[in-house]
Amino acid sequence: MPLQIVHHPDYDAGFAVNHRFPMSKYPLLMEALRNRGLAVQDALSTPEPAPPAWLKLAHAEDYVDQVLACEVPEKIEREIGFPVGQRVSLRAQLATAGTVLAARLALRHGIACNTAGGSHHARRGQGAGFCTFNDVAVASLALLAERAVENILVVDLDVHQGDGTADILKDEPSAFTFSMHGERNYPARKIASDLDIALPDGTGDAAYLDRLGAILPELSEGRRWDIVFYNAGVDVHAEDRLGRLALSDNGLRARDEMVIAHFKARGIPLCGVIGGGYSTDVPALAARHTILFEAAARYA
Repeated sequence: MPLQIVHHPDYDAGFAVNHRFPMSKYPLLMEALRNRGLAVQDALSTPEPAPPAWLKLAHAEDYVDQVLACEVPEKIEREIGFPVGQRVSLRAQLATAGTVLAARLALRHGIACNTAGGSHHARRGQGAGFCTFNDVAVASLALLAERAVENILVVDLDVHQGDGTADILKDEPSAFTFSMHGERNYPARKIASDLDIALPDGTGDAAYLDRLGAILPELSEGRRWDIVFYNAGVDVHAEDRLGRLALSDNGLRARDEMVIAHFKARGIPLCGVIGGGYSTDVPALAARHTILFEAAARYA
C-alpha cells in the first residue's frame, strides 16, 4: 500500500527567499516526494482549515481569535518570528488540520505523514519560535476529546526542545511527551516534558543513535500507546545552521528507521510530522525531509 500523505499547497505562505524560516521547503518537499514516486494520488489527502473549536482545545481563546483575525500583538509576532497576516494565519490553520487528518489516517492505515507540522514551540497562551499553532497538541487533544484514543505518546526529535507541547499537555494524563534535543539550543528556558534528554553540542550519529536506541524500549514498557506522534525534525543535521548537532544523512535515515520500526513492530499507529530544518540550501533541506517519508513508506 502507498504511504498516506497529507499536503496542501498553502503550507507555503510565500516568504522571501532570504527569510530565516525557509518557507519554500514545503513545495520543494512535495516535488521531491513526487519525483521519488512516494506521493501517490490515491493516497494524498488535503486538509481544510482547522475549526476554531479544535484550536481552542490547546490554545487560549483570545490568542486563537487574534490569529484568525490577523490581529496578533506585535510583541507576540516578534516571538513567533514573523507577522501573522492572512497567509500565515491560513497556513497555521491548514498545517494543524493536516496533522489531525494524518493522525486519523494513521489510526486507519497504521502510518501516515503530514508534509508540515511539528510546530512545537507554540504554547497555550501564544506562538513562538516560528510556530503559530501547536499542531501535535491540537491533534492530541482533538483525538482525546472524540474518544478516538486513550493514550498518546509524543516522540519529539527536533533539535529544539518541545517546550510548547510540554506546556499544553502537562496536565493531560493521557498524553506523554518525550523530547530529545540539543542542550544549549533554543529555547533558553525549557518547559519540562514528561521525559527530556539533552544532548551536548556536536553529538554525531553513533552517540545519538545509541541514546535513542536505549530509550525507545523504555517508552514502550509503561503503557500501551494508541498512537505515536513523531516529530522528525532534520535540524539535528550537521549542516543545519540552527542545529549544533552533527548527524549525517545516513544518521537521519537510521534514526527514522529506528523510530518507525520500533512502534510498527508493536502494532502502534504512527503519525509523522516534519518538524524543523533550517538551511540556505533549501533543495538539500527538502531532500532531508524526504527521509521520513522514505522510511515510513517501507511500513505502509
